[in-house]
Amino acid sequence: MLLEVGSNIMKFYEYLLRRTDGRVKDYPLMQSPVQMTLILLGYLFFVLYAGPRLMANRKPFQLTSAMIIYNFSMVVLNAFIVYEFMMSGWATTYTWRCDICDYSDSPEALRMVRVAWLFYFSKFIELMDTVFFVLRKKHSQITFLHIFHHSFMPWTWWWGVTLAPAGGMGSFHAMVNAAVHVIMYFYYGLSAAGPRFQKFLWWKKYMTAIQLIQFVLVSVHVSQYYFMKKCDYQVPLFIHLIWIYGTFFFVLFSNFWIQAYVRGKRLPKPVSHQNGVKAECPVAANSKHLENGTLAHGNGSTQNGKVKEV
Repeated sequence: MLLEVGSNIMKFYEYLLRRTDGRVKDYPLMQSPVQMTLILLGYLFFVLYAGPRLMANRKPFQLTSAMIIYNFSMVVLNAFIVYEFMMSGWATTYTWRCDICDYSDSPEALRMVRVAWLFYFSKFIELMDTVFFVLRKKHSQITFLHIFHHSFMPWTWWWGVTLAPAGGMGSFHAMVNAAVHVIMYFYYGLSAAGPRFQKFLWWKKYMTAIQLIQFVLVSVHVSQYYFMKKCDYQVPLFIHLIWIYGTFFFVLFSNFWIQAYVRGKRLPKPVSHQNGVKAECPVAANSKHLENGTLAHGNGSTQNGKVKEV
C-alpha cells in the first residue's frame, strides 16, 4: 500500500516537472515545489515554536529603523510590480474579460512571466511581517488566519507560476493585491516612524474599505468566466480558487467593518501602532487585525489580505 502511494506521488511529481513552464525553470525557487515548501515549513516552525521559545526570556526588540526601511521598501517593490503587470498586458493588450495565458516567447509574454514570478517571490519577503511580530513579542497578532494567509499564498502561487505564468485573467487579482499593498505598506511605514506621524494617519478606517473594494473587484472580474458563452482560459481551476479566496476574505473584512465601524467596537490597540507592519485580516472573534494583502495584502492577508493580501 505504501509503495503504491509512493509510486503515485513520484508519478505526479514527474508529471508536474514535465508541465512546468520552460520559461520559469531557471528562476529561483521554481525548480520544484520542495524548496518553497521547506521554506514555508521553516517559517511555521520559527513562528509557532522556535521564535516564541527564543524570545521567552528576552525583552522585545524595538526594530523601529528596520520596520521603516522594510515597509517603505515594500511600497517601492509593490509599485514596481503593479507597473510591470500593467505594461505586460493589463494596460496594453488585455480586454479585461477572457484574457488567456500567452505561452509564446514574445517580449510582452516574457515580461509577464517575470512579474508573475516577482509577485510570487514578494510573498516570501512578506513573511517578515510575522517575524517582526515574534521579535517584538506581539504574539496576540499571530493568529491562525494570519499564518494561514502568509503560508498558503506563496504555496499556491508556486503552482500558478509553474502552470500559468504568462498572465491572463488569472493575474488580475495579483495586480490589484500589489496595488493595495502599496497603500498598506505606506500607511504602516508612517505608523512605524513614530508618534509625530500619527496626525497623518486619520485615514486608517479606510484601509478596511480599500480591502473590501479589492475583494469586490477581484470577485467581479473573475466571475465573468461563469457567464461567458466561451472562455478558453487554460487553467480554469485557478479561476475557481481565486473566486473562493476573494469571497472568503470579503466576508471576513465585512464582518470586521461591521464590528469596528457600524457597532462601534473599535480596536483598543491597533496592530499598526504596535508594530508598524501591516495587518491584513480581521478576526470576528476578537475584532483584531491579523495582518494584507494579502492580506495581505492585503497582504493579509489574511492579505494579504493579504487578509494578504492580500
